[in-house]
Amino acid sequence: MIFLTAFSVLFPLFGKIIIGYSLRRFNFLSEKTLREMNNVVFRVFLPTLLFSNIYKTDFTKITSFGLLGFSVLALLTMFMFYMVTIPRLIDDNRKRGVLVQGICRSNFIFFGMPMAATLYGGASAGIASLMVGVVVPLVNITSVIALEYFRGNTPDYPKIIKGIILNPIILGGILGMVFALSGIKLPKFIEGLIFEVANIATPLALIILGGSVTFTSARANVKPLVIGVLNRLVIVPAVGLAISILVGYRGLELVLLLSMFASPAAVSSYTMAQQMNGDGELAGQIVVFTTAISLITLFFWISGLMLFGFI
Repeated sequence: MIFLTAFSVLFPLFGKIIIGYSLRRFNFLSEKTLREMNNVVFRVFLPTLLFSNIYKTDFTKITSFGLLGFSVLALLTMFMFYMVTIPRLIDDNRKRGVLVQGICRSNFIFFGMPMAATLYGGASAGIASLMVGVVVPLVNITSVIALEYFRGNTPDYPKIIKGIILNPIILGGILGMVFALSGIKLPKFIEGLIFEVANIATPLALIILGGSVTFTSARANVKPLVIGVLNRLVIVPAVGLAISILVGYRGLELVLLLSMFASPAAVSSYTMAQQMNGDGELAGQIVVFTTAISLITLFFWISGLMLFGFI
């Protein structure tokens, strides 16, 4: 049951990566097409997805302020820790930003809600949606900061701030917040169009990732790849869940925190890294390896929490 739950969430994601890889192998997709489509996903589809997620969140129904506050504090602490730690372990700036993003930016939106729904049913939808509305914008902002900060040899702070403000994904999130907090509703036909475009974002991003990522540099990337995978799937969830349990979180809330701490790296981290001059190859490898290995690690995290009666 536990293994099937993890597998049912992970296989569709990994399956789309395999489709993209196969399309590239059989020459249905060229490098030029993949680059162009990656640019479109970054500038159009992912911002629309983030806007859609926030737009649909009803912030007036927030009651779990403690959980949301804990999530924000945990993410910011994690981000600051790795912004200091990663430069001590890795020399290449293009890899530094990618590693910070890959470790801190989990695929929460595609794991939190399905995992919570599978274990706790429809009653989990409300709080899971609110977690998405808070966690997703925050991890996008921290990812942009990391990639901008390590973009050059020396940080150019005015340029970093400009890059953050003008980032398409951040703009999509800000626009979503404006609509969600003001209560302004778009006409139904426009909402429908936006939601349909948003639904395309992740499948398309996964297929493009599968077509773009290669493993020829995996041997050269062994050290950063091991650091990224080990921290994303083992160290972060071990520390995060231990603190969550000590604080007193149990049941549905702990499952949502589990999905935030233990999910594989977000698919969009590859797209963003490539578009912001990070090491796109490493970013793609982190996504692929964490997605595949998380089928095993999530099984152990979920079964362990169930065994000790925490969920």
